[in-house]
Amino acid sequence: MNLSSSDQSLAFEPAVNLILMLRKKEISSVDLTQLFLQRIEKLDGRLHSFLTVDAENAIAEANKAQNRLMSGDILGPLEGLPISIKDLEITKGLKTTGGSQIFKDRVPQEDSVVVERVKAAGAIILGKTNTPEFGLLGVTSNSLGEDCRNPWNINKTSGGSSGGAASALAAGLCPVSIGGDGGGSIRIPSSFCGVFGLKPTQGRVPKYGGAGLPIAANHLSQTGPISRSVADSALIMEIVSGFDVRDPSGFMDKITNDTFSPTSTVDGLRIGWSSDLGFAAVDNEVLNICQKATNSLKNAGCEIDNADIVLNEPFEPFRTLFSAMAYTAYSKLLENFPTHLTDYAANCIEHGASVTGAEYAAALGYVDQIKSIFNSAFERFDVIITPTLAVEAFDALGPLETVNEIDGKEVDPWWGYFPFTFPINLAGLPASSVPAGFSKNKLPIGLQVIGRPRDERTVLSVSAALEKISPWADIKPTLS
Repeated sequence: MNLSSSDQSLAFEPAVNLILMLRKKEISSVDLTQLFLQRIEKLDGRLHSFLTVDAENAIAEANKAQNRLMSGDILGPLEGLPISIKDLEITKGLKTTGGSQIFKDRVPQEDSVVVERVKAAGAIILGKTNTPEFGLLGVTSNSLGEDCRNPWNINKTSGGSSGGAASALAAGLCPVSIGGDGGGSIRIPSSFCGVFGLKPTQGRVPKYGGAGLPIAANHLSQTGPISRSVADSALIMEIVSGFDVRDPSGFMDKITNDTFSPTSTVDGLRIGWSSDLGFAAVDNEVLNICQKATNSLKNAGCEIDNADIVLNEPFEPFRTLFSAMAYTAYSKLLENFPTHLTDYAANCIEHGASVTGAEYAAALGYVDQIKSIFNSAFERFDVIITPTLAVEAFDALGPLETVNEIDGKEVDPWWGYFPFTFPINLAGLPASSVPAGFSKNKLPIGLQVIGRPRDERTVLSVSAALEKISPWADIKPTLS
């Protein structure tokens, strides 16, 4: 079957459907890959969701995949499926900038663990998606080019740091994206762009990235999927999760068919709702949309009650750990290339240099405290639900031209718009962002579903129940 450039419907099919069509030989990997490459060429000049497009190699790999599909000699569950990879994941033979001018021409000699695994599963890499420098910001702005834009309104931000991944997916430039989340970097852009994103439990996906970075404790960051459907993310998790000796912080749980199954019933589940986690300022329209979506779970048999979670000033402990880890990874760049770094990256790394051992220890003490608060809540509830973000997508103006006030309250422009996401990284919990509806400005609003440690299964099941109640996959953005 030859796909014409006008046959756009396949660009918005969930990945699991495309995989089935590939297996049934209803479409070819080559035609599918060409379709996405054509869409990237046509649309990404306005979105800037990709930093590198690998068209020639993608077509070559698609031809190999198609030969395997025809012969039945299939590599793995993603055989022939085009995907995108966030440009923080190193890729052998394919430029990996990390969103930094310093590495604008870097071509690694190895793959990250995650890239190894998706390649081994048969995926075709279309290219590398846009990210702020080293993922150190909640919007996708760097010195390599234009800020990444939101396909629902190209004057708005796509969020960050996996902003390119979510923007490309929402616009139908790929069927699934690999992102990463160290403070909300999967869930922020998923909410702003109206797609599904999953941050796994801390330790679930090996984080070794190669590229000569020093070994350091990883308390916050996890690679994970951004997808058009919940089932797509469940499939990606089966492929990328599991222990690798290069990441000793990962855990060795055996991955079974049920580990990430989104098909279990949610009837009788206890849902804890929190409108603010005890400290967040939230836009009233966002709150109403999220409350309505949460209450819809009553139709699936869930019990809903207030969670009464109160977190006490969580950002400073987060900043301490986040910046200290940035300094460990990038201190040599600050020393050797100070004028090549963005202001926000330099500020983050410099702050990390000032963190004392006592401050670091106190931040780890707060981590224990926040884990205890959530563990107590999970004595009463199976999942906790909050808004994903405090606001709808704002104008794409610059790194810190974000939000200074919400619902009449002054907020910090660094983090005021994502108060619900970074505490979950501190606690190491799995959490998803589920499309919950649209604002009066026709911008997507996300709902965050938080689970117990290592319980992605329940997070995915509740997310799938919301997907069934109010499907989103067929709703296409303005730029599509």
